[in-house]
Amino acid sequence: MIEGTILLVGCGKMGGALLEGWFKQGMNPVDAMVVEPAGRDAVMPCKKHRALSCVAHVKDVPRDFRPDVVLFAVKPQIADDVVPAYAHLTAQHPVFLSVIAGKTTAYFEKHLGTGAIVRAMPNTPASVGKGISVLYAAPPVSAVQARVCEVLMSAVGQVEWIKDEALMDAVTAVSGSGPAYVFLLAEALRDAGIASGLPADLAARLARATVAGSGALLEQSDIAPDVLRQNVTSPGGTTAAALAVLMESDGFKPLLAKAVAAATKRSKELAG
Repeated sequence: MIEGTILLVGCGKMGGALLEGWFKQGMNPVDAMVVEPAGRDAVMPCKKHRALSCVAHVKDVPRDFRPDVVLFAVKPQIADDVVPAYAHLTAQHPVFLSVIAGKTTAYFEKHLGTGAIVRAMPNTPASVGKGISVLYAAPPVSAVQARVCEVLMSAVGQVEWIKDEALMDAVTAVSGSGPAYVFLLAEALRDAGIASGLPADLAARLARATVAGSGALLEQSDIAPDVLRQNVTSPGGTTAAALAVLMESDGFKPLLAKAVAAATKRSKELAG
């Protein structure tokens, strides 16, 4: 159950997914306010929940609206233009929750003048309620504030916590960027099917269903992925022949490890 008042800054894909998740968990529309420069018509939940307030700028937020949580869901490229405008709200002692990629808690403390900041890294499956978010709370955040942030992020999927903010770069590389790796797998599997003679539409359906079904099996099973892989593989069979290629010394695993290392390095560069 979502309780307290929330000021949502930015309502694009991630902000919109969170908002929809909160409504599904029973949030009262009058307890939230959205700041979205694109206007009310750009916020789909506003069309279904007319009691939800949407303003174009922080200066339009009524003075009597006192948020318990200020959640930043804007693109990193515009953070410098957006975040400092909310510094005056620190006097109301909210917790600031950010899903802005690459922006550290030190960044927000610098621009807001408070340390009550929780940093979150969700991923795009949040749009269908199947995301996973990793959270880090700066030391001034209270246990109650941390719990509130956990409840808010759990509206779009699983939640994990880390105690070392430096790990957020690797989190970004694994789960934040991870959906793109899975989509690339589906893309490559489709193209390989076409190259093997399958009609394009059939290859696309097979690849999509195989990746989605395997993901569902992995989610619903307590069996480790390496064991699931072994269960599919008959000695001397077709799967074994394919895996012999994928598991070569320069195959899928080391290539993915290299990709994740590159993404981690880039995340550190962007944060710096």
